[in-house]
Amino acid sequence: MNQAVYASIVKSQEVGRKQLAVLIDPDRLRTQSLEALIALAEQGIDFFFIGGSLLMDEKMEECLQLLRRSVPQPLVIFPGSPLQISAQADAILLLSLISGRNPDLLIGQHVIAAPYLKASGLEIIPTGYMLIDGGVSTTAAYMSGTQPIPPEKIEIAVCTAMAGTMLGLKMLYLDAGSGAQKPVSPEMIAAVREEVEIPLITGGGIRTPEKAYTNLRAGADLLVVGNALEKDPALLIEIAAAVRAAGNI
Repeated sequence: MNQAVYASIVKSQEVGRKQLAVLIDPDRLRTQSLEALIALAEQGIDFFFIGGSLLMDEKMEECLQLLRRSVPQPLVIFPGSPLQISAQADAILLLSLISGRNPDLLIGQHVIAAPYLKASGLEIIPTGYMLIDGGVSTTAAYMSGTQPIPPEKIEIAVCTAMAGTMLGLKMLYLDAGSGAQKPVSPEMIAAVREEVEIPLITGGGIRTPEKAYTNLRAGADLLVVGNALEKDPALLIEIAAAVRAAGNI
């Protein structure tokens, strides 16, 4: 099975190079905003993540086809349901919501998706998804029926991350959720980084280059930005510069 995307993330982690992914929700992003992001794709984007909690299949296919024609970066599905699968992408994050106690999102939906994933030819990256309270109720929390980890409960996040690595997951994704008021705190990121070695992704609530820089310097390897760019695609230039700076110290 192809492991190009995961290998790229691991290699960058090993040399201390920070990476940036732009999250595209085809249900929310206007065509002109997507075109603006495509025009800025050379500014330092490493990956495009595509997905959404309420995503319609045809919109995802249309978005993937446009991106495939327009950008050289790998396209990675960030699924909001078990059947958000497309051979148009390069890889998929096989998410296990380890911060919650919903069995459907720990294994149930994975069982439904397994035969489709096997037939898809996609690179499959088992990823522990940890939802962190970002100060507002998010679609991810509502749709998953789970409570996010409170930001002050750093020890719970650390133990959850450790358990994920012991279960054999290949990456961890700490997410405050789309539209979060606050990103995952640097203190939580640093504490998790201290205890785990696998690649660490963080996202949600990152609206400024300063927050991007802080999260990466705390120990995140890959930063995901989405909602802020829907409103201001040009912000990508500043955030990409912050990502590069975070890996150059």
